[in-house]
Amino acid sequence: MKKGRVTIKDIARELKIAPSTVSRALNDHPAIKKETKDAVKALAEALDYQPNLLALNLLQKKSNTIGVIVPEITGHFFSAIITGIQDVIVNSEYNIMICLSNESYEEELTIVKRLSKIQIDGVLVAPSSETKNFDHFRRLQKSGIPVVVFDRDCPGLEADKVLVDDYFGAFQAVEYLIGTGCKNIAHLGGPLNLSTTEQRLQGYLDALEKNKVPINSDYIVHVPGFSHKDAVKATKKLLELQERPDAIFAYNDKIAISTMHVAKKMGLQIPDEISVIGFDDEPHSSFITPSLSTVWQPVYSMGMLSARILLSHLKNHNVILDFRKEVFKPELVIRASSKEN
Repeated sequence: MKKGRVTIKDIARELKIAPSTVSRALNDHPAIKKETKDAVKALAEALDYQPNLLALNLLQKKSNTIGVIVPEITGHFFSAIITGIQDVIVNSEYNIMICLSNESYEEELTIVKRLSKIQIDGVLVAPSSETKNFDHFRRLQKSGIPVVVFDRDCPGLEADKVLVDDYFGAFQAVEYLIGTGCKNIAHLGGPLNLSTTEQRLQGYLDALEKNKVPINSDYIVHVPGFSHKDAVKATKKLLELQERPDAIFAYNDKIAISTMHVAKKMGLQIPDEISVIGFDDEPHSSFITPSLSTVWQPVYSMGMLSARILLSHLKNHNVILDFRKEVFKPELVIRASSKEN
C-alpha cells in the first residue's frame, strides 16, 4: 500500500472490487453481501482508514461543526462557558470551533464570513465590546444558520438568548453597600457598547434612587477596556476626587481587583475606608487579601443551556417557531472587601 492517507480507492484496489462497492459496504448498504461488507470493514480497520469528512460535508452541505465566538478565553468567565458548551456538544454528532474576536468588531465580522464559507451548522456568540451592528448575525440566520446569543445581549436582534439578570445583580450589590452605611458609592462601569454595562449601571442608579442616596455624576466612570492599566487609571480618577467615594461597585472582578490594588497603594484600608464589590465571582477573587465581595453568575449553566438550545434547532432542521430568552438570576457573595451589614 502507498504511504499517506488511505482512501476508498486503495481498499477497492486491494480487494479487487469497485470503489462504489467499498463505499456502500462501509455504509451497510442492503444490496452488498455480508461477506463483502465484512472483508471491506476488516481491511479498513487494518489500514486505519478514516473517511474524508470534508468531502462528505461538501456533499451533504453541512460541516457537523458549531462555531463558538467569544471575546477572549484567558479569564475564568468565558472558559467556564465554553466548558459548559463542550460538555453538551461532546454527546452529540457535532464538533465545536472556538473563535476569538479579541473584543474587536472587525475581527468578529471576519470570523462570521469564514464560518459561512465552511458551511458551519450553527453559531453560539457573545458579541465583542465594539459590536453595535448585528447585521452579520442576521445574514447567518438568512442563510439558514441558527444563532444563539449568550451573556451579552444584541438589542433588536431576533435570536435565542441566554443571559444573566445584570440589573438585579447590580441592584443587590449597591443596596447592600447602602445597608452597611456607605453614602458615597461610585461605579466603575464597563465599555459603553455592552448591554451588560447598561444593565449594571441602571441597577446601580435605581438602588441609589430607591434608597434616596444622591446621584453624583463624578462617581460614575466607565473603563474603556478590560486591561489592568485602564482600570487603574479609572480608579485613580475616583480616588483623587476631593470628596472621595467610600465604596466602589465595579463592572467585574478584574476591575475590582485593580481598584483594590490602587486603594492599597494610596494607603486606604479595605473595607474600613472604602468597600469594593465586583461582578463575576472569578475563582481567584476569594483568595486575594482581603477576599473580594462579588456577584456570582451561573456561567457553566449558561454555556450548557446555550448549547442545548442550538442543538434543538439543529435536530429540528432549524425550524424555529419561536425564539427563547432565558435569564439566569445571579447571587451576591459577601466577603472581606465590604463591611458587614
